[in-house]
Order: sequence, then structure tokens, then C-alpha cells
Amino acid sequence: MAVTHNEAESRTLLRKGRLGVIGIVFFVVAAAAPLVGMTGAVPVAIVLGTGAAAPGAYLVVGITLLFFSVGYAAMSQRVTNAGAFFAYIGRGLGTHMGVGSALTSVLAYVAIQLAIYGFFGAVVGGQVGVLPWWGWALLAWAVVTALSLLSVDVGAKLLGILMLLEVAALLVTAVAILIDGGPEGLDFAASFNPSAILAGGLAGSAGIAFAFAFASFIGFEATAIYGEESKDPKTIVPRATYLAVGVITVLFAVTAFAMVTGMGASTVVDTTVEYSSVDGVPLADPAAVLFTLAADYVGPWMATVMSVLVISSLFAGLLAFQNASGRYIFALGRGGVLPKQFSRVNGRGAPAAASVATSVITGAVIVVFALFQLDPVTNLFFWFSGLAVVAIVLIEILVCIAVIVFFARNKGEENMFQTVIAPAIAVVGLALGEYLLMSRFGLLAGTVAEGVDPSVTPWGLNALGWLLVLLPFVLVLVGFLLSRFQKTENEALVRDVLS
Repeated sequence: MAVTHNEAESRTLLRKGRLGVIGIVFFVVAAAAPLVGMTGAVPVAIVLGTGAAAPGAYLVVGITLLFFSVGYAAMSQRVTNAGAFFAYIGRGLGTHMGVGSALTSVLAYVAIQLAIYGFFGAVVGGQVGVLPWWGWALLAWAVVTALSLLSVDVGAKLLGILMLLEVAALLVTAVAILIDGGPEGLDFAASFNPSAILAGGLAGSAGIAFAFAFASFIGFEATAIYGEESKDPKTIVPRATYLAVGVITVLFAVTAFAMVTGMGASTVVDTTVEYSSVDGVPLADPAAVLFTLAADYVGPWMATVMSVLVISSLFAGLLAFQNASGRYIFALGRGGVLPKQFSRVNGRGAPAAASVATSVITGAVIVVFALFQLDPVTNLFFWFSGLAVVAIVLIEILVCIAVIVFFARNKGEENMFQTVIAPAIAVVGLALGEYLLMSRFGLLAGTVAEGVDPSVTPWGLNALGWLLVLLPFVLVLVGFLLSRFQKTENEALVRDVLS
């Protein structure tokens, strides 16, 4: 039986009307994995960064990303595409740059998935045992793959439940600490005074705190990816973007401030070291800081609940990033950059081939790390999470520039703040953040040259560190050149980007 044009087109369209504002926010906040950030990154930002002022670094980064969101949301009014970043960049800076950015975006989302698989396997293996880390990682991989093949709203409902439990645990603990006041009471100046936030300079402790804060926000930008599957993308995507960034910023800043309050601003560094040390090694168990505070101010049961919710938080992040990377590969297939088979959806409207492709890549890397007996945390988690955040911030910078260029050529009802001022401020903040992430990459990823102390000396990377930190830039260039020197214009890509 012949396939009609409409039937063929429907097989390359994601199922519309599945998600509202809250559903998209669930995916995005789940991707940010707030409980993981509070247990993993904040203690490091306190000890190696600015101490009691670490919450201020999270607030500053959140405000920077709100400026980014202004132009991002304005662009979502003009473009609705599952490959949001590359479509926005392609619209503003040309399809060649769009292709380059797309390759880097896929790298970022697959890399963060791999990082989470490593951390998930290590945490569950440590708490439950029975299987080695890679056994638990592959079990999660199988479940995530299966869920990604279902309708997107099924995943949103599951993520919603997991995210609400996670956020509730953090807020209950934070409120309990703030009501109590801790040993020294609430000291807002110690955490949010600009001089305290910038203490030590951007080349020193302040730079370290900002680097870890930027790393904690990865995932918020995925709102526009789900535009095609939302009920009204022109309205829902901007609202979801602002709500997601606002929720993550407030949650991170308030919880971090509560942690500082619970330990006392003047002694927070020493107390964090005490709580996180294992066999005399500081920060060997950073999660113990929040767990100890939860036990002291709420009850031992909350620490137990949090130890379980860390696992569900990691799983939620896996599902969120699986969906994000699958939709990027889908958009590239539909645009003709990748084989058109990746542009097919299944009967549930999910990008099946693209999701399976994502799983093949992540599954293969997990197996390789298992065969070579590489560590799931110090290797898989640190290497790939560092790579992912450098790649994402690079793409965010390109998006801001694309927004400015696009609206300069295509005047509309948008105002100057939306199209120039906010994106320009975001470019400055994100470029500074990218520099800090790259200069402190050895600290983030554990890829330090021999004899270098990463907490004191910026840069100082080994060969692997340089490879990982430069790979996102190389992929942008490779994608640009491949697209630029194609003998014929990719009409499918042009049509998709201009949709």
C-alpha cells in the first residue's frame, strides 16, 4: 500500500500536545538533579571556594542564566524545533554554524548521561551491593531506554513524582535549619555580600565557587527541546524556561545558605571538612555534609530518605537527558545532517531510532569502562561531567550571539531588553563562566598534570584534560567545515531550521 505524503510526514513529527508548563519543568529540574548538586558540588565550593559565600555564587550564576533565558525565550516565539540550540544558532548565525553547534550539543547531553550512569552505578553499588557498579548502570540503562520509547508524558509523570520528593526533602531540611538559625543565626552578609562572593578573586577561590555553581545548573536549557510536544509552544516554552531557572536558582541558593547556616558561617569550612572526611581525607564523602545536617536538624530518618532520593535523583537525570539527547539526534536526522532513519517516530510519537542510538552509544561506553576497570566516579563521572558543562556553556554563548544577530535582522514586537541587552549581559557572564570552567577543569574533572595542585593553580591540565576541554570547540569547527564544504545545500536542514 502506498504511503501518502501526510502519513510519511507524520512519521517524522513528535506527538503534539503532550506537555504543559509543569511537565516541561519536571524534565528540566530533574535534569539539574538538585539533590546531587547539593550533596556533591556545594561542599567542594565551600571548602575550595569562598566558604560561607558559596550560596552567593549560586545566586549570581542563576541571575546570569535568567538573562540568558530572556533572549532564549524570545527566540522560542519564532522557532519551534526539537533541536532548539542548533535551530536557534542556525537561524541567527547560519546553518553551517548550526550544524557545528548541534554536534557539540549531542556530545554534551550524551556526556552528562555517561557521567550520571557512572555516579548512579557507584552509589547504588555502594548502598546495595549485589552487583558491581556497571551492573547497576546497565540495569538503569535498560529501564531508561524502555521509558524513552514511550510517550513523553509518561516520562514526565514519573519525573514529576521523583522531582517533587527530592525538592520536598531539600526544602524541609532547609526550612528546619533556617528556623533553628544554627549555631550563629542567619548571616546574610556572609553569604550574599558581593565582597564576600568575590573574595579571593576570579583567579582564586571565587573562581572555583563559580565554576562549581555553573556545573550545577546544566540541564535547565532543555525547555525549548520539548516545544514540539507541548500544547502551545509559543506560550509554554517561555513560561517553562523562566519557571525552571527560577526554581533551580532559588532552590540552590536557599539550600546552600541553609547548609552554611547549619554549620555556622565562621566555621563552615572546618565543619564541612570534618563532616566530609574519610580516613583523614577531606571531601572524600561530600554527601555526608547534607546528610549530617538533615539528621541533626530534622531527624536521622531524613538522612536515610535523602540517601535513597539521591538514587532516584540520578535516575531522573538519566531519563531527562536520554530524552534530550534523543530529540537532538532526531532533529539532526530530520534536518538531513544524520541519516533520515533517525527522524522516525514510533506509534507513541517518541523518537525511537534516535533514542536507541543514544542508548547504543552510552551502553557501549559503560561496557568499555567496565572492561578496562576504570573507576565510575573519578573517571566516568568526573571526566564526562566536566566535558558536558564546558560544551553546554559554549553553546549557550553561541545562542546569545545568535539571538542578537537574528533580531537585528528580523525586527518584531520584541523590545531592546529582550533582543540585545539581556543576551549581551548573558554573553559576558557565560564567557566568564566558560573561562573559569576551563581554567579549573583539572579540579572539576580530575585531569591535572603531575605535580600541579588544582586548588591553587589554574589550568595545569594533563593530555586527557586538554583533549576533553578542547573537544567541544573542535566539534563546532568540524561541523561548521563539513556543512560549509558540502557540494549541495542541505535543503532539509534549511527547511527544518527555518520551521
